[in-house]
Amino acid sequence: MSPARRIAVPLGAVVGLVLVAGCTGGDAPDATGEPATVEQSPAPESADPDPTSTSASATVTPTETEPPPDPGPRVVTTGLEAPWSVAFVGGTPLVSERDSARILELSDDGAAREVGVVAGVQTAGEGGLLGLAVDDDDRLYVYSTGDDGNRVQRYDLQGDPGSYDLGDPTTILEGIPAARSHDGGRLAFGPDGMLYASTGDARVRGSAQDRGSLAGKILRMTPDGDVPDDNPFDDSLVYSYGHRNVQGLAWADDGTMFATEFGQDTWDELNVITPGANYGWPEVEGITGDSGEYTDPVQQWSPDEASPSGMAAIGGALYVANLRGAVLRSVPVDDPTTSTDLFTGYGRLRDAVESPDGELWFLTNATDGRGEPGPDDDRIVAVAVPAD
Repeated sequence: MSPARRIAVPLGAVVGLVLVAGCTGGDAPDATGEPATVEQSPAPESADPDPTSTSASATVTPTETEPPPDPGPRVVTTGLEAPWSVAFVGGTPLVSERDSARILELSDDGAAREVGVVAGVQTAGEGGLLGLAVDDDDRLYVYSTGDDGNRVQRYDLQGDPGSYDLGDPTTILEGIPAARSHDGGRLAFGPDGMLYASTGDARVRGSAQDRGSLAGKILRMTPDGDVPDDNPFDDSLVYSYGHRNVQGLAWADDGTMFATEFGQDTWDELNVITPGANYGWPEVEGITGDSGEYTDPVQQWSPDEASPSGMAAIGGALYVANLRGAVLRSVPVDDPTTSTDLFTGYGRLRDAVESPDGELWFLTNATDGRGEPGPDDDRIVAVAVPAD
């Protein structure tokens, strides 16, 4: 909306305008029936205009403009089947579907097109096609369940937006333990350019404490799947351990790494991740208050109000999608012990991401076998990022 303008006009000009307005429809009669006579003093002569003066010319006085009203949530797309992850190649959104093993691209109007089907995906329980990530060279990384466990594959996408094709995969990591549940599956590139992958304990609880196992960990690797020289343990992809089933990874602007994690029966967790730290599963669950061998979460929730899944870090807040809790929750980075419920009423929520144009997108998950899908499910919903 353009700023409102207030125009200053000389008094003589105002009188003239009134007279002209009165004459445009003929002289109006006075009370005697004779035409009214208006005497007008001549306007004073003006001196040569002073370019620094505002009194002799129209003056525009801007007023503060209010930001446009928030239009509220909008639906980006509908009709997805057990979607799991959203990633962007440039401005093009890609979506993984867990059970169909399809990767979809979305057009500007929300229409979904199949880019390809990831070959060899075994779908059972929580396994299937899970996390997506894209590197700086627009290569697509995919976490999925195969014949020999969970794996991470890379695709050099072919074509252009609207006609992408997967091409052939390069497997950069395989043999991650898999099960019908506790498969982890989140992929994300950190600010250091390294690829991080979350793995579940694959229902073998003790594996989370075994640094020789890839299960129950957050793994850190180069884009080719190699061990970075500065990983906390020699010749190991393990970055942190003692995890039950990490579902979300995100970094604040200052580089702090956060992870969301499914607990068992007592506490779901939000953790600050530090290299080499042990987060205690299965020995402990939630905050113990003991600063000894295990690292406590910075926040915990009961599983029936949370089941925290994908997470986005935008500005000074984390935005956490929750499955059982069916809520999008915000956590301030400067006080991660607190949280606020932002959006409810959309059912189970699987992922939260920032879009290239700065919106906050969240992914519903009613069709994963545990929800109650409506006629448009599953959906991606976009909202304006809440003001700090």
